[in-house]
Amino acid sequence: MGRRARGRRLQQQQQQRAGGAEDGAEGGGKRNEAGWEGGYPEIVKENKLFEHYYQELKIVPEGEWDQFMGALREPLPATLRITGYKSHAKEILHCLKNKYFKELEDLEVDGQKVEVPQPLSWYPEELAWHTNLSRKILRKSPQLEKFHQFLVSETESGNISRQEAVSMIPPLLLNAQPHHKILDMCAAPGSKTAQLIEMLHADMNVPFPEGFVIANDVDNKRCYLLVHQAKRLSSPCIMVVNHDASSIPRLQIDVNGRKEVLFYDRILCDVPCSGDGTMRKNIDVWKKWTTLNSLQLHGLQLRIATRGAEQLVDGGRMVYSTCSLNPIEDEAVIAALLEKSEGALELADASSELPGLKWMPGITRWKVMTKDGQWFAEWDEVPHSRHTQIRPTMFPPKDPEKLQAMHLERCLRILPHHQNTGGFFVAVLVKKCSMPWNKRPPKLQGDSAEPRQPVQVNPADPTTGKAADPSKLESKPVTGIGDTDIIERTENLENNGNRKDGVCGPPPSKKMKLFGFKEDPFVFIPEDDPLFPPIQKFYALDPSFPKMNLLTRTTEGKKRQLYMVSKELRNVLLNNSERMKVINTGIKVWCRNNSGEEFDCAFRLAQEGIYTLYPFINSRIITVTLEDVKILLTQENPFFRKLSSETYSQAKDLAKGSVVLKYEPDPTKPETLQCPIVLCGWRGKASIRTFVPKNERLHYLRMMGLEVSTEKKKEGTVLMEESAASSGPPEDEVSAEEGVERAASPDATPGSDPAGAAPRR
Repeated sequence: MGRRARGRRLQQQQQQRAGGAEDGAEGGGKRNEAGWEGGYPEIVKENKLFEHYYQELKIVPEGEWDQFMGALREPLPATLRITGYKSHAKEILHCLKNKYFKELEDLEVDGQKVEVPQPLSWYPEELAWHTNLSRKILRKSPQLEKFHQFLVSETESGNISRQEAVSMIPPLLLNAQPHHKILDMCAAPGSKTAQLIEMLHADMNVPFPEGFVIANDVDNKRCYLLVHQAKRLSSPCIMVVNHDASSIPRLQIDVNGRKEVLFYDRILCDVPCSGDGTMRKNIDVWKKWTTLNSLQLHGLQLRIATRGAEQLVDGGRMVYSTCSLNPIEDEAVIAALLEKSEGALELADASSELPGLKWMPGITRWKVMTKDGQWFAEWDEVPHSRHTQIRPTMFPPKDPEKLQAMHLERCLRILPHHQNTGGFFVAVLVKKCSMPWNKRPPKLQGDSAEPRQPVQVNPADPTTGKAADPSKLESKPVTGIGDTDIIERTENLENNGNRKDGVCGPPPSKKMKLFGFKEDPFVFIPEDDPLFPPIQKFYALDPSFPKMNLLTRTTEGKKRQLYMVSKELRNVLLNNSERMKVINTGIKVWCRNNSGEEFDCAFRLAQEGIYTLYPFINSRIITVTLEDVKILLTQENPFFRKLSSETYSQAKDLAKGSVVLKYEPDPTKPETLQCPIVLCGWRGKASIRTFVPKNERLHYLRMMGLEVSTEKKKEGTVLMEESAASSGPPEDEVSAEEGVERAASPDATPGSDPAGAAPRR
């Protein structure tokens, strides 16, 4: 009987759902639309404990509490950031402002006037915008269909990022330069990492900046999301690794034949947090919020921040951030870190670095509350029974002079009602000298005996103040053990001949293989490899081409795809392959053709890496006009006669095979496209075709003023996402490579490039 009753109830529910769908198609999609609309209407946006806690802590200025709570209950405005490198970003901005935004002026949807998107006042060069248009309105309104298609397509190709406004702040405050070595400790899903990569490539004329970004995340699956984000930028200077940030290994690099510890110039420490600043988009927080989350996370946050500070170079800058308003996760972590650093770290005054941004200074007094609502003002008040849950580092320093010297007011807390954003906390730290337990020369000498003595006595020197025991255990022995490991690994690498062949495999630990995907090795092409001279000859590569930076992902069989990294990342890979779990690095520059040997070269160019490769190519370049680009991107296999006479005269004398198609903007015609375009193509018997991913193709056409329906699919077009070898599990690799080969062969259908995501320069 019970089973029948359940069956009847299930039938009724299904009928109700079907009825609801008929009444309005959007009704069933409320849960999915939470990110834009503000979430689930069934959740009551009330939490008395939350209000009691923050009123007691006085983080909101007097008289503003009602505005603060009112803002938290409102949907979060949609924000978008124009990503990519300078000239392309400017073209997208020009297209947005002069076409799509103008079409929104004086537009009414359901009797309500549409609010035209506005730039974020504090974001440089008008590259970030916010609007109150919800996803629901965008989807259902025919007047907004073009704008919606534009947003979807450009987001897919990575030219626009739907990134929350406050999450754009930490990379800006890092002030990263192209020569900086950068560590992003908790990087997934990767929107901040993308900002950092863009900063590295500030000068588009430099294909290999001296700096690099190592993006880390503890979650193996989220690492692949990170890879997907980073791949859109097609940079040879990004490496994705998979480690616990609180014990991320200390790396070494080779400097003039000597092993040295790698210290980073910039570190982004955007730690896991309770997320109560995200209530406007994560509606679940309203009913789930207690102080327990912050009490449990405080220790981990402090360990991660400590590990970051250890790996920062003297004079370097670290940004600590959370999407929490809670001082236990914010000022308490910073105060504990400053106290244990004994003057090695100081808070920088970043108040003038983002003019236009409204923020509240960090607080210097706070109390700790248990999930039951019990308050403690000092560590001495905490009973022994609660010592495992509440730690001394959660309280402000007792000494008023010490507290004043910390300048906690230099921290920035962003409140939702001030600029219609989420809640956020950020602090900028500068390292003045080595951490007290690292007081030794930063360089590792070739002889391993010297550094070993201080390494073993280091953990005996405890941190001062009332730091939590776990943080003591985490920070000190990890540093000591890490350095010993480096020296032992160095000896092993020097004594092990087979490690000098440029093969960088995954870490040997069997435990590693129990989690996530087993990664393929990174194998650098030997200098005398017979595979390279035909490529060099066919494309007339410049003598300065760094062929030592070419790698593959296989040790056996035919090399199907060639990737490229910067020389600095090559150095990191070769000297740390035993210690790091590398998920992905390098951009694809060449793919093997099935019948490539017939065309003097077995490898065709890959669109993913063409902007990096192009400066070194001296032959097989065809300069095309804007009209030619339109024809090449809209037609499957245009004959020479359809192209301009200048293009035909260049193409007719070229042998069959892979070519570069280059459009140079004409500065005397400002109304035309003003960013250079480089496309990979194939010179056939009497025609030229392009190998460009669908989204990138649509992007270029849109920039030229052509609207192409995303519904349109040409028969036979091969559209494949890059997989496995660069961003997915190895079992997908074979099929991905086969697909690449089929598309790369002269008989393949043109118009799409399965070899990777769209680059943005």
